[in-house]
Amino acid sequence: MEEKGGGRGKIRVLVGGVFDILHVGHIHFLSQAKALGDELIVIVAHDETVRRQKRREPVNSAEDRAELLRALEVVDEVYIGSPGGIDYELVKQIKPDIVAIGPDQGFSCERLKEELRRHGIEAEVIRIPYLYKRDRAKTSKIIQRIIETFCD
Repeated sequence: MEEKGGGRGKIRVLVGGVFDILHVGHIHFLSQAKALGDELIVIVAHDETVRRQKRREPVNSAEDRAELLRALEVVDEVYIGSPGGIDYELVKQIKPDIVAIGPDQGFSCERLKEELRRHGIEAEVIRIPYLYKRDRAKTSKIIQRIIETFCD
């Protein structure tokens, strides 16, 4: 039987996301994901991906978002994704045992698991639930509150 962690002995958990304005929802998501294994690897969305998915400019560049995440004790490694969506070659290089999905990410766990398998990646896919109400821990809501508070 193959040892967990691709023979490394450690369970690698992979998450991906924008992480534009780091907030309490991100911290809880990352902490819950880390609790699933031994190493937490984050793929930060490329600026082009943010523009396409969110239909807005990122507040912080991918490089700045990656640097912020690297400073968190819970995070072990950070990569910047490729423009255009999931970079399966990068995921294959990372060799995750678990891919954790945030509560607001629009992926079907089963479909993502099938897509990973199609690319030669065997990983469990787990959705992390919300710990807070969406209004409190959602970047777009935080931006809206900033505009309402400071731009009137």
